Amino acid sequence: MRNSLILVAATLAATPAFAEDREYCPSRPDLGRPPCTIAPGHVSVETALADWTLEKDSDGRTDTVLIGDTLVRVGLTDTVEAQIGWTPYGHVRTRDTATGAIENAGRAGDVTLGMKVNLHNPDGKGLSAALRPFVTVPVGRTPVGFGDWGAGMTAPVSYELNDAFKLQATPEIAAAVDEDGHGRHFAVSGTLGLGIELTKALTATIEGQVLRDDDPEEKTTQAFGALSLGWMVSKTMQLDIGGVAGLNHAAPDAELYLGISRLF
Repeated sequence: MRNSLILVAATLAATPAFAEDREYCPSRPDLGRPPCTIAPGHVSVETALADWTLEKDSDGRTDTVLIGDTLVRVGLTDTVEAQIGWTPYGHVRTRDTATGAIENAGRAGDVTLGMKVNLHNPDGKGLSAALRPFVTVPVGRTPVGFGDWGAGMTAPVSYELNDAFKLQATPEIAAAVDEDGHGRHFAVSGTLGLGIELTKALTATIEGQVLRDDDPEEKTTQAFGALSLGWMVSKTMQLDIGGVAGLNHAAPDAELYLGISRLF
């Protein structure tokens, strides 16, 4: 009996140590999402300080700027984390080519609630996989908010080829909100990436993404290429910068962003 109590006490004492030893793995700045989870008892706050997207076509130009777009991840168990995301402010500027008219709108965005359940290797080492169901709650207003609720599921997977290279894949299916803000439609995407450890603190990620969106107003297939850099300033803080290029006519032309992630 005494030996059993000693074994249990040793196990409980070792659990926090394991959590402390787990390396910080922010979900920023990649297009895809990592399968690793935040250690229990810890919180990760990941914020886009600024995010600018440009979309041009024959009708005009749209510039969208998001400020403070934030995801909070809370470690609940060794393999489960809760997530909440919110865009506190976004500004959309549209210019009509034919008339030259300009419209500006500043709005708050919607809230996203999610949970990530890791299925293998929650620290992201070796082969790691997870499931992430989520819902969007329409607390914001269009054109920054969607105007209705949506839901979806991602299934991120990563595999370390060696100490310097990691393959990443993030398939996603969603009941996305219709363009008019009423009702939902089917959307699916796939993101493939290669993470490259340039130094112990600096990582680059090259990605490609294809998104199929069956919106009733217009069905589109969009293709993107992306490059991002993440710099671990310390064991609990990362700074990042990234860019996305639209690779076909249906995709937005470009996106640039920078952000910060902090583990508490």
